[in-house]
Amino acid sequence: MTNKSEAAAKPRRVSATKPPANRVELRLYIAGQTPKSVAALKNLRRICDEYMPDTYELKVIDLVQQPQLARGDQIIAVPTVVKNLPVPIRKLIGDLSDTERVLVGLDLHRVD
Repeated sequence: MTNKSEAAAKPRRVSATKPPANRVELRLYIAGQTPKSVAALKNLRRICDEYMPDTYELKVIDLVQQPQLARGDQIIAVPTVVKNLPVPIRKLIGDLSDTERVLVGLDLHRVD
């Protein structure tokens, strides 16, 4: 028989097949370490950390190293951020410096 403190210390398993309901999945497409790419990554991380801490997954895809990945999300300009989850899919091009534009354009909301 385990006591409550032992039960609380055990890590909880999260289902690998079903993501948390409030998770936001983002992909940022860049082309090397250009000033716009670096700024977009910095700005997007700042926005995510401020408005959605612990609920987002950000994958950075450098099209200089993996140009074939542009086709999947139909990327025509960089930097571009794609929000895959929650649906609907949204895309935004630019350095992501305008926080309000990013939040509205990607249909993101503060997690409380």
